[in-house]
Amino acid sequence: MEFKLVERGTNYFAFEYEKDGKMLAEITWNQHDGIMDMTHTFVSPELRGQGVAKKLLERAVEYAREHQYKMNPICSYVVNEFRSGVYDDVKA
Repeated sequence: MEFKLVERGTNYFAFEYEKDGKMLAEITWNQHDGIMDMTHTFVSPELRGQGVAKKLLERAVEYAREHQYKMNPICSYVVNEFRSGVYDDVKA
């Protein structure tokens, strides 16, 4: 599964997964001052239970690490995942 980085507006980005022109999964954030405010995670019902949200988050974390950004968990999924401490190196 490949996620596409998309710029949706000024300082507004997403990793998306589309198939046959249909949005099936995404994680979105607002970017400012080297911080990614993680605002939304969506996985379509047909993909739920397959670990897609985790894969999206992992891709966003990889992106943050590559660019030396920090992440501010705002959406409930990201907040919950950040509680594990695994992502402390990128937590704002």
